[in-house]
Amino acid sequence: MNQLLDDKQFLPEEKDDRRRKVFESGKEILTTTDKVIKSYIRVSRDSREIVRIPAYRIQHNNIAGFYKGGIRFNENVSEEEVENLAVLMTLKNALHELPYGGAKGGVVINPKEFSDRELNLVSKKYVQRFAPDIGPTHDIPAPDMGTNERVMDWMIGEYKTIHPGQNYLGAFTGKSIGNGGALGRREATGKGTFHSYFWLIHEWARRQKETEEKLGTGVHLKQFNKLKKIFEKSDRGEPIQVAVQGFGNVGGVAAQMAHRCKELKHHVVAVSDHLGTLYNKNGLNIEKLISYHERHEQLPHTKKELEKEEIDAELLHRDDIITLEMDVFILAAIEDQINEANMKDVKADIFVEGANAPITSAADEYLHEQGKVVIPDILANAGGVMVSYLEWKQDRITQLYSQEEVLDEMYGQMSRSCEKVFAEYFYKELSGIRNTCYLSALKHLFLLLYKHGKLF
Repeated sequence: MNQLLDDKQFLPEEKDDRRRKVFESGKEILTTTDKVIKSYIRVSRDSREIVRIPAYRIQHNNIAGFYKGGIRFNENVSEEEVENLAVLMTLKNALHELPYGGAKGGVVINPKEFSDRELNLVSKKYVQRFAPDIGPTHDIPAPDMGTNERVMDWMIGEYKTIHPGQNYLGAFTGKSIGNGGALGRREATGKGTFHSYFWLIHEWARRQKETEEKLGTGVHLKQFNKLKKIFEKSDRGEPIQVAVQGFGNVGGVAAQMAHRCKELKHHVVAVSDHLGTLYNKNGLNIEKLISYHERHEQLPHTKKELEKEEIDAELLHRDDIITLEMDVFILAAIEDQINEANMKDVKADIFVEGANAPITSAADEYLHEQGKVVIPDILANAGGVMVSYLEWKQDRITQLYSQEEVLDEMYGQMSRSCEKVFAEYFYKELSGIRNTCYLSALKHLFLLLYKHGKLF
């Protein structure tokens, strides 16, 4: 935030002590969460045991619009994690100039250990506990880790029961198509994640090739040279080697996008899930792996399974994917995957954060110093919330957008955000792509706070 204070071109009408007080007020507002709501969900298990499950809904800030953020079902959910993710949602929505604030929800369960009946009860109880604090013009949840469109359908059904006669469709996004959901929502985060990398290489870096002398020296020029090396490799007919950690809605879709990409030649050489890594230096058969994953909800992890599916791959430990030879690494699993213990062993030149916080701050700083390019989560994985906004809009006008309209809008917004961030970062030589994203988001939030008369 001190960078904004020192930037005299930002809010130039505020000077000296008055300027310092304005920015101190803004800092106080944005570092203080609006509301932390914790409750306990009591559920009758199939064994007739009654369990008490901690659940959270945390609303960080709504200066930009209604609170917005997913609900995750995971045994590692904590208040601190949910609050951090709510802050990230505020910044993410501000970066992409979506009319939302930031919120997040969580339930401390492993959904794989609960039956459908039990998950249905957990979902309905969550809505019952938090009904006064959610709604289409207040706080709009969506799916996250461990939840999906089925859970959103259950939740909106319960919301409708609690609020008869009221507008309910826009109370949740990420719903099934027949229940007011948006076409393309499930794949949106994965497609947006791949698009952030593809746009940087194929659109932006190619366009800058003739003017690269303007990029200065040092780390910015080193990073640009790595981008140029990637697209020139494809131009020579050599495949760009891609690895994808995580093979769910984000990683699986991103892998398929890379595999099918016509403008750049890719080989997806490695994919992984919680059970292991599959590797083939000549490229994996992604279509067969996706088909297998749709049927089994995991990747094949025995030689027998691979032989049966006619998939040529080497079986490795799940963590081995991090240090394999590759050009591009799409991280779409969980947080803290690249850290101080392994950051010096990674070989990729471009890292794309499809998951939230898969690279620790220390590793991010190290990779930056090495001239590697990290496309941060706040920029890369925003496709889901962009399409959620379209779903919320269509629910209000009761008119279904086509999948082409949804994806065109999402790709257009992603491209505009990438253009803004990378132009600022490379040509103003700012200190890190992630920092550039945060700075852009904070500018948007500070300006809204200032115009709303909040900074006194």
